[in-house]
Amino acid sequence: MITTAVHTVAPGITLHCRVAGPPGAPTLLFLHGFPEGAFVWDALLTHFSQPENGGYRCVAPWLRGFGPSSAPTDARDYRPKHLVQDILGIIQAESPGAPLAALVAHDWGGAVAWNLANQFPQHIQRLAIINSPHPGTFLRELQHSAAQREASAYMNFLVRPDAPALLAEDDFRRLWPFFQGPDGQWPAWMDEPTRNQYRAVWGAGLQGGCNYYRASPLRPPQGDDPGAHAVTLPREMLTVDVPTWVLWALDDIALCPGLIDGLGDYIPRLTLETVPGASHWIIHEQPERVIAGLQAHLLHFV
Repeated sequence: MITTAVHTVAPGITLHCRVAGPPGAPTLLFLHGFPEGAFVWDALLTHFSQPENGGYRCVAPWLRGFGPSSAPTDARDYRPKHLVQDILGIIQAESPGAPLAALVAHDWGGAVAWNLANQFPQHIQRLAIINSPHPGTFLRELQHSAAQREASAYMNFLVRPDAPALLAEDDFRRLWPFFQGPDGQWPAWMDEPTRNQYRAVWGAGLQGGCNYYRASPLRPPQGDDPGAHAVTLPREMLTVDVPTWVLWALDDIALCPGLIDGLGDYIPRLTLETVPGASHWIIHEQPERVIAGLQAHLLHFV
């Protein structure tokens, strides 16, 4: 059964979490991305909380700025140091005195997870990343790959002051195409109940989600904004020493396959799996594939 827990992680900041499994059990922490919410992990929470599948304590917070969690209006409140501290607060509340069995993340949740794994590896036994670019390869591709700059051009719309209002117009008509196929058809998983879950998330406000993009310089240059071309990241900010499983759907139209080239240079204990024919929304499309891969990662260190 999935229930709700609420944790205060910083002054004035509370994160609402979807939780399953017994408190005190080894903990799996799941981080969602944009424009999604904690509910995308429900199948995994249900699976991994079952005794026959490990009996984990499974926790999926609504990240800062999403759904019922606190949503500061200032983009500076979405800088990585604040987002990492939010997740450390969840770890301290849900797994006191013990590292997470695994930190599992997708999209913007992965951006937070990469930073946390680099800075606080003692809190994580394993890292699992699903279609979320490592900051080192993302910076490289934004600086040197025209294809990735083109694929990431949408970021320059999301940093506009009017982006939240425009995204909300006409029943979120600018957001739905992210999920539809090239023919404009809904994928099988995007049924009406799921669309209503997304409507509820977006109806709670889109400014918080857009603030993630405003707070980060990792975006294509435009006009007098140099974006990623003005960024230098020292190697010590990029290495991840915990065992890491990366699952990469190869038909992701926003994240080109070049982003997984050279990952091993930053992650000595890396297991990389690719999935042809799957999109950025692989958690919805192929939950059994995601569950099986994560189950294997939990059972074996690399």
